Amino acid sequence: MSTPLGNQLGTYLKDRRTRLDPATFGFATGRRRTPGLRREEVAQRASISPTWYAWLEQGRGGAPSADVLNRIAKGLMLTEPEREHLFMLGLGHPPEVRYKAAEGVTPRLQRVLDAMEVSPAIVKTALWDVVAWNRAAAALLTDYGALPPIERNILRLIFSNSRVRAVQEDWQSVARFVVGAFRADAARAGATAEIAQFVEELSRLSPEFEALWLANDVNAYGEGLKRLHHAKLGLLELEFSAFAVDGRPDLGMIVYNPVTSPDADRIRTYIKSQVVLS
Repeated sequence: MSTPLGNQLGTYLKDRRTRLDPATFGFATGRRRTPGLRREEVAQRASISPTWYAWLEQGRGGAPSADVLNRIAKGLMLTEPEREHLFMLGLGHPPEVRYKAAEGVTPRLQRVLDAMEVSPAIVKTALWDVVAWNRAAAALLTDYGALPPIERNILRLIFSNSRVRAVQEDWQSVARFVVGAFRADAARAGATAEIAQFVEELSRLSPEFEALWLANDVNAYGEGLKRLHHAKLGLLELEFSAFAVDGRPDLGMIVYNPVTSPDADRIRTYIKSQVVLS
């Protein structure tokens, strides 16, 4: 017996199936009554019973398991948003988070960062590795491009870089906050193994980090105020806001805006002088 939700799942599966080119997967292309793959070909690619797959397209057979949906998603070559939609239709909830290390951002997202002239902006992974930044971030926060990739990590910088520590208005409060926010981000991303390895390493380097980690505090990195003692500009007040990167659950963007117009003017002049010098 079919159900409304099962019918939606079946319609979605059929739509995805008929969009695929059989030749791409080595299937014969002649004598096909309909475009795309046949049901049995999808079942073969997903390593499931052809009858079971046919039932799913017909809205019968009950709810499939997460394993079956993952196999079908792989067989249909679904994107991550398409896979999530498949789970919502099949099980009523998104798939379990699977952490993937990010290597960078798209040129379009980098152009978004670069368009912010006086607002430092960075993109970070769930493990708080900084993978993209703009000129304002390099001038006011950290020149990430001058660091080896392994050192472009916010927690490493907070706990092991003396310059980054010195410019914080209240380092202890900042450190406590970022550890709690990091814990929430990493757990949400499903990066359990990666967390354990990173925490063990940073705990050896910094007893202060180890103590804060063992406190088990959790924070939400939504918005707030950051006060920095810049070497050239003196005290700066920056409001920060955190944003999700659409289609990239592994990434988050943080934007820092000057609180006052005079601060914005000083930052603009300083960044222009740095461009001239470079």
